Amino acid sequence: MWRHTRLTGESAEYLAAREELRLAEIDLMRLREKVAARRRSLPPGPPVDDYVFQEGPADLAAGDTPLREVSLGDLFTAPDRPLLIYHLMYGKRQTTPCPMCTLWIDGLDGIAHHLARTADFAVVAAADPPALRDHARTRGWHRVRLLSCGDSTFKYDLGSEDEVGDQDSAISVFTRSPDGTVHHTYSTHPRMSADLPERGIDLYTPLWNLLDLTPAGRGDWYPTLDYH
Repeated sequence: MWRHTRLTGESAEYLAAREELRLAEIDLMRLREKVAARRRSLPPGPPVDDYVFQEGPADLAAGDTPLREVSLGDLFTAPDRPLLIYHLMYGKRQTTPCPMCTLWIDGLDGIAHHLARTADFAVVAAADPPALRDHARTRGWHRVRLLSCGDSTFKYDLGSEDEVGDQDSAISVFTRSPDGTVHHTYSTHPRMSADLPERGIDLYTPLWNLLDLTPAGRGDWYPTLDYH
């Protein structure tokens, strides 16, 4: 049973506002559950190409050639498991890794072994495998699977790359039918509405949710690549 922790000096005004906030938070939770249920009940998604990615070992460096090709279908470890892919903004016209994407993947790397219990997961970028591996070593990533989509149309088809190679982030979900056909079931992007900039995937990293608990909120803080 929820109980407000009473502290000495709390005013009646504070207690009333806190109770109103609690009820609003409950309404938000219930709405979030309804939205999640609608997402789960989406009709079967369209079949997609069995895109081919490149993958290299953790110690891969520029000039090395121990690359292997992996198809989208190969990323499924069982027919009844979903596949989630994070689209990293790195490669083509995005010549340096996106700091915001990097923040997301820092967190995803920490929970990847938990996620692997029920779903398959990979990070895909347009950057070549040596560049991806170099960035991973810089960040200390060792759990997430890193794949390069290179010159394929994967990111363009899924809406995370435009005609000239500008990159965007996204999270996409796929399923595989018993006959091996891969279906796209869901994608979400940071900018889902003009009045809600960069809010579309913020539920998938704890940072923003923690900042939202504070009086100052998110402010104008933005991640960079020069700290760990």
